[in-house]
This record gives sequence, C-alpha cells and structure tokens, in this order.
Amino acid sequence: MAREETRTAKSTNTRSSAGPPEGGGPLAPAPRAWAVRLVVVGIVLSALNLRPAITSLGALLEEVRDGLGMSGSVAGLLTSVPPLCFAVFGVMAPRLARRFGAGAVVCAGMVAITTGLLIRPYTGSTAGFLAASALALMGIAVSNVLMPVIVKRWFPDRVGSMTGLYSMALALGTSAAAAVTVPVTEALGGSWQSGLAVWAGLAAAAVLPWIPLVRDRGPASAESKVARSVHTRVQGAGPVRHVPAPVEPPVLRITRSRTAWALAVFFGLQATAAYITMGWMAQIFRDAGVPAGTAGLLLAVTMVMGVPLAFVIPRVATRLPRQGPIVLALGVCGLAGYAGLYLAPAAGAWAWAVLLGVSNCAFPLALTMVGMRARTGAGVAQLSAFAQSTGYLISIPGPLLVGVLYQHSGGWGLPIALMIGLMIPQMAVGVLAGRDRTVEEEAAR
Repeated sequence: MAREETRTAKSTNTRSSAGPPEGGGPLAPAPRAWAVRLVVVGIVLSALNLRPAITSLGALLEEVRDGLGMSGSVAGLLTSVPPLCFAVFGVMAPRLARRFGAGAVVCAGMVAITTGLLIRPYTGSTAGFLAASALALMGIAVSNVLMPVIVKRWFPDRVGSMTGLYSMALALGTSAAAAVTVPVTEALGGSWQSGLAVWAGLAAAAVLPWIPLVRDRGPASAESKVARSVHTRVQGAGPVRHVPAPVEPPVLRITRSRTAWALAVFFGLQATAAYITMGWMAQIFRDAGVPAGTAGLLLAVTMVMGVPLAFVIPRVATRLPRQGPIVLALGVCGLAGYAGLYLAPAAGAWAWAVLLGVSNCAFPLALTMVGMRARTGAGVAQLSAFAQSTGYLISIPGPLLVGVLYQHSGGWGLPIALMIGLMIPQMAVGVLAGRDRTVEEEAAR
C-alpha cells in the first residue's frame, strides 16, 4: 500500500509539472504545452493594448479638445483619468483573480478595452468621452496588475525574459499608437473619431487567446486540484495516509514593508512622468512650432525607445542583486531630456525624445522589481496590487497640475520645471526599492 501511494504521489508530481488539468482530471503534457503557448500569445496581445487608449488620444488631443469644447484644465483632467482608473480598479484585480482566475479577469479586461475604445469617440460630450475612457481604462487597470502575476505563475524561472517580452510589446503598442494615429486619421478622412475608434480592433484581437483560458486558474491551482484528488483516492483505497492539502498563503501585511512603500512611490513618480509625457509632449512640440505629424512621430520615438530597452533592462535587472544603478542611469536621462525641452524644444527635439524614451523605461524596471521583491506568486499579487494602485494614486495630480500650470502661465516653463523637480525623489526611492530583500521578510518582522 505504501509503495502504491508512493507511485501515486510520483505520478501526480510528474503530471503536475506538465500543467493545468482539463476538467479536473489527470494532467497531460500536450495541454500544458498548448496552454503555455496560448498564454504567451495572450500576454503579447494584451500588452500591445495597454497604452494605445492613452497615446492615441495624446496625438489627437488638440482635435479632441476642439471637437468637444474642452478647456486646458479639463484636458488636464482627461490626462489624469488613466492613473485614477488604474488606482481605483487595479486594487480589485487580486480579489477578482482569486475568485474567477487571472485569465478570466484579463479576458474581461480586453472586452472592456474594446467596448470603451469603440464608443468613446461617438458619445458627443465630454462627460460621455470620460465615461467611455474610464471603461477602457478599467480593463487596462486589472490587466496591468495581473500581468506580473501571470508571468510569475506560468514562468517562475523566466521572470526577467517574460517581463521583458511583455514590456517590449507594451512599448511597441504605445509607440505604434503615437506614430500612426495621425496618419490613419488623415487616411480616414480627417475624422478624429475614426482615428481613435480604429484601436478597438486591436483590442478585440486580444480577447481571443484568453477565451480558452477563462476556466483555467493557472499551474499552481491545477497542482492544488490534483493534490486534493490524490488525497481523496488514497482515503478511499485503504488506511488513510494524509497527503498535505494545499494551504492558502497568508495575506501579507504589505504596509509594514519599507520596500513595498519605496516601490509604490517609485512606481507613482515614474507613472507621473510617463503620463505627462504621453499626454502633453506632443503638444509641447506643437507649441514650439513643430508640425502635428512630426510631433506625433517624436512622441512615437519616445515610446519606441522602450521596445528594445524594455526587453534588455529586465534581463539585466534580474542578474543584479541591486537595481539602484539602473534607476540612476534612467533618471539622469530624464533630467537631460527635460532640460532640453526647457531650453530648446524644437532645435533638439529628436535628442530630447530619445532621452525621455530611455527615462520612461523605469516602467519595465518597476515591473521587474515587483517580481523580484516577493518570493511567492501570492506575494507578487499583493505587491503588484499595492505598488500599482498606490503608485497610480500618487501620479493622479501630476498631469492635471501640468494642464493647470500650462493654462495659467501661458507656456511650458513651469510644467517642465515640475517634471525636473519630481525626477529627483524618483531616483532616491528607486534606489531604496532596488535593494536585495523581499516583502515577505519585512512584513514578518
């Protein structure tokens, strides 16, 4: 009997490593390989859709303002909606994932993005535009939080490379929306409504790979189900030999962790810089005399810098015990880019766009540190939700304040000075977040 139990346990372990079950039965290698490939496709397509809702609007912000009669302050509010939605809805993501599964929540998120992008240009009012944008951003928010969780769960030994792939796809989607929205709008007859609505098609494509994974809870849950089924079979076969039942990991007191707070503030300050850049940089260049099409390309250059660097930086970061040096290098690029915008926005436009693009790669670095600063999948989920929700709350005033300063000062001097001032604390807390420790250790003290 003991030998039979041993064989059963070994068989279970072998199948558990193969992947998630189908219908709660024994695991097979083929579905595991198929599911992994599908998850990779889903991650890439989802990442492509996590920023076009924002950067496509940045490229056409002047036309949207004219079409809906927005003031500069209201436009600043519009650029603050993304971090507000990310903070409010992102905190719900771990709870939704525990109840419905991460794949189901991301699938629903892609549906929300598709719907919001499709209807927002045709609402005919500022309030309707904001509401539809909020729907799309809700889908982006839950996907933002759950992507590191999915990477940690499905690829625990490849966090750096998979985070790099996801970040690279995100940067590609961001830059593509910035670069082609204006030309696509012109090709569609000059209607800004059509230029914004076209991105709903890309979001609809991202729904498809998640549909077969809606009922799947990931490899960890699959192993738990198999462990329970083995326990049941062993009990029915003779003398009870208890196979340890899976235990729900305890909820961390995440607010006790200094690293979690440092990472949240770092995330918030880099998000502030990113959303100011995405929402206002094209307008800064246009006000300096750069044509609209060229301004869109400059924004695209800023975003496209993240495509190669977002793949390289996470891989380098995971090989270093401390990520502080990377934080400082990115911060110096940001300071140089903002100084250039202040002194000669049109003359050195391409150089400033490149420097700010390098600086914006603090985002994939922050995502990588989320995966590195927690030991378990549950810890990553809690840290991701805390860092992103708290961080996006911190970032809300930034784009709005830039709009107010721009409108009341009549220029970009004060807004750019604000951006420079925020970069210093971003570098400081980034160094603290990059120390070699985990939130589980700190929360337990």
